[in-house]
Order: sequence, then C-alpha cells, then structure tokens
Amino acid sequence: MSKPVLLVLAAGMGSRYGGLKQIDPVGEHGEVIIDYSVYDAISAGFEKVVFVIKKEIEADFKEGVGNRLSAHIEVAYAYQELGDVPNGYAVPQGRVKPWGTGHAVLAARDLIDAPFAVINSDDYYGAEAFKTLYDFLAKPKKDDKEHYAIVGYKVENTVTDSGAVTRGVCQSRDGFLTHIDERHNVLPAFGGAKFSEDGNTFTSIPAGTLVSMNFWGFQTGFFSKLNRDFGAFLDTLTDPLKSEFLLPTHVSSLIDKNETDVAALSSGDVWYGVTYKEDKAIVAAAMKAKHANGQYPSPLWGERA
Repeated sequence: MSKPVLLVLAAGMGSRYGGLKQIDPVGEHGEVIIDYSVYDAISAGFEKVVFVIKKEIEADFKEGVGNRLSAHIEVAYAYQELGDVPNGYAVPQGRVKPWGTGHAVLAARDLIDAPFAVINSDDYYGAEAFKTLYDFLAKPKKDDKEHYAIVGYKVENTVTDSGAVTRGVCQSRDGFLTHIDERHNVLPAFGGAKFSEDGNTFTSIPAGTLVSMNFWGFQTGFFSKLNRDFGAFLDTLTDPLKSEFLLPTHVSSLIDKNETDVAALSSGDVWYGVTYKEDKAIVAAAMKAKHANGQYPSPLWGERA
C-alpha cells in the first residue's frame, strides 16, 4: 500500500477574515499555519502534500508557502474551478460562489492514489491529530471494504472569543461516527459552548463534546462516491447561486446509507484558527509559546533545512 497523502484545502479567500489568510504569518520567522500543519504531518510520516487552490492565487501561494515547503516534502497542486462539473451539467448563470469543501476534495482526484488525510489550510490541528490519523491510514486493511475516519476535537477547544463560528457536532456509537449536526453561531460558554440557529435563543453544547474541524481520513474509493453524489447534488440545487456541496454533509449521507463506516478518533490538542482578524494575535501568541517550550524549533524549518 502506498504511503498516506496529506490533502490541504486552501482555495478559500477567507471572507470574514478579510484577505488571503493562508499566507498570513503567525510565527516570529514568517511561519504560516500551514507550515505547522505540514511540519506535524512530516513528523507523523506523511511524505506528500497536495494543495487545493484557486488558479488566481497560485503565484502568491507558491511564493508564500509552496516553494518553501517543497524543500521538505513532495508538493503537488490541484485547482478548484467553478466549471469543474460532470459531463452534462453547466454552471448556473450568475454563480460565482465555489461549490464547497466536497467539491474541493474532488479537485484532487487525479493526484492521489493512496489513503489520504484532509485538512483546512487555516486551522492549527496539533501533532497528536496527525499521528493518530496517519497510523489509522497506514494500518493494513483486514477486509476489502473502505474504512474512513474523523479526528474530532472537544468543543471547548475550538471556539473563539472573536465571534461566532460554525461547528459540526459529532454523534458516535461504539467508536464510530453516526451523524454530524451542523451548528451555527457557536460561542464559548461556561462548561463548554452554546449555539443559536436564530441568533437569539441559545442551546448548550456540553464540555467534551466532539466536533468536526474538517480533519478526515479517506481511501481512494471516496473520490468515486464524491463524483457520483456531486452530480446528485447538482440535480437538486436548492439555491443555484449559493448552495454548497459540503464534506461533512456528504460523509453523513454515506453513513446514513450504510455505504461506509467512519472511525471517531479524537485529539486533546487545542485548535487555533484565524476565522476573524482578531484571532491572529491569539494564534501568534500560542505559536510563540510552543516554540518557547520546545514543541517546535525556532525558526520552524531550521532543523530540517
């Protein structure tokens, strides 16, 4: 079996953040969040990373991230394009919004021929999660079925004081994911977190509840399922201009149809991300502390130059 591959979703411009946050430094030596993710991935055993980007950010992304990382790991690029739809389909007139995270993963279908992990480019996941998922993906299969995985995080470790976020609340049974409930307007709260669908009435999410941060593990057969169901998604568009083909929703549908099982793994690491501009200072302080306590060398790539 080929070694697992890391797939990084980096096509989003970050509308709430207000800029190309994938290449906005958070480390004292110019490191961006992706640097830390790839560093931890290499430590876990990954030897190849595929970045899903937009054509229009290619030059900036390569200059700010890709060219540097290519000295340490094999790097490839896939391009999420609005016109990448199955034969017989057309982009709805007036549509400019990308098709979503499920479509972004599908963009890498011709570049990956091994089990693969999926992460967001603007989320810090921590070394534990990469090691946990790499070991799952690298473990020889005992049958002919495809087995997937998600690494979940405690909800209290994934919220920010800068504003509301969206989180997928994981339901599991006997160590396997059974469903993901998308919750909007998630905010910190005593004893965990809280969410509101109408912006007024809040419901608590108890501490320790696992939520999805889009850290997945898949086998190559996942691409054929994505392609099939992306077509079905296009057949039933509720909003031709804004509906998105989202990864958590798609995986939940596969579970509901008994097409796969998804191991519910977990990480005790604290998530960091730059959903809002105010988050950058928080992330920078956290990374500075991690360098100071020896978790990462300073500069990050100094020992692997």
